[in-house]
Amino acid sequence: MTGRSATQRSSPRRHPGRARRRAGSRHSRGPTRPETAAVGRFDSGILAPAALLVGGGIVMIYSATAPLAMAESLPPQFVKHVLTVGLAVGCGAVAMRVPLSVWRKLSLPLWLLSLALLGATLWLGIEVNSARRWLPLPGLPFRLQPAELIKWTTVLVVASQLAVEGARGTSPRRLWTVLAMTIAPIALMLMQPDFGSAALLVTLVALLLFAAGTSLRLLAGLGALAGIGTAVFAGANPYALLRFQAFIDPWQKSGSEGFQLVQSFVAFGRGGAFGVGLGDGRQKLFFLPEAHTDFILSVVAEELGLLGVLLVLGAFGALVVAGTRVARRARDPFVLLCVFGMTAFIAVPAFVNAAVVMGLVPTTGFPMPFLSLGGNSLLTCALALGILLRAASREAGPGRHRVAHAIALGRSTP
Repeated sequence: MTGRSATQRSSPRRHPGRARRRAGSRHSRGPTRPETAAVGRFDSGILAPAALLVGGGIVMIYSATAPLAMAESLPPQFVKHVLTVGLAVGCGAVAMRVPLSVWRKLSLPLWLLSLALLGATLWLGIEVNSARRWLPLPGLPFRLQPAELIKWTTVLVVASQLAVEGARGTSPRRLWTVLAMTIAPIALMLMQPDFGSAALLVTLVALLLFAAGTSLRLLAGLGALAGIGTAVFAGANPYALLRFQAFIDPWQKSGSEGFQLVQSFVAFGRGGAFGVGLGDGRQKLFFLPEAHTDFILSVVAEELGLLGVLLVLGAFGALVVAGTRVARRARDPFVLLCVFGMTAFIAVPAFVNAAVVMGLVPTTGFPMPFLSLGGNSLLTCALALGILLRAASREAGPGRHRVAHAIALGRSTP
């Protein structure tokens, strides 16, 4: 007794069983990762394909716009694109810094704001090619296209609404809410008119409903209604019917509605497997309309060949794989749906644009994400990419944490 030190006398005795139970209770709370601590990590599976596409877009925009400004040292459209890329990088960085819980809270206000801007285009918008789709920004050399913004915010707000149900599926009340939030912007888009954006929004919402567990029978019924609406719109709008006819037989209308698609075919044919060389394409020399926007992939096909096209599509495929991986790791329904929706927001327009320039679907009129000259598309895709990177860093390494969590639970279970 007298030989014990003061330290030994003052230190309490620790029971090994209690220590194990305390450790087990700490693990039983699960692998919580504070979002503020997860920002420093970057998912290379998402960042590398996006960087490849953005860098390739800069090169191809210069190649496509240089012939349009031979007297200039740098094409003005190319300079504008580079500046927009810098702005997009900043937007993506900000989006990555915002916690996903904050995006969920902001989803409805952002959707209402973008819906108001979309409605304002009908009265204040600039008319281009018989459509009012752009709002001028006073004092800035930039036009806002609310249709791009409303697609992004609709993905956010629909993911937020569907996440309320969790694993219980989609209730009728929630489904009607989602449909109302989809029909409102679609009606305004068709009044511009902008059928391509409306069809894309329907596709994105349908994919979110599928991911949320909505029955296939219900989705098939909604798809049938969308098909009937498409037929009615095409019959009531001559320009949509002419586009469809040009898609069916572009060679018969090669001098009018089918001219753009025929010139795209020529670009693909000239490119072959390896292309004619970067900068040596001819179709961009006033043969292929909108070569630097909607049909930038045709320029890639002519100058870099099939190899360049496969590289572009492979980069988008890698983004889909990485986004799906992050969504599968998500432990929160909103994160799962938001990641799935943002991945689709980037990938679906890319594959549809590729199908358009190859003559597989009718001309839609929206650009190739990251690659085309289009500031609104680039900025919204950067926001979507920032959210993907945020979610990827938040869900990083779940397999290891879940295994440790399961082992701890097994040890602490009596």
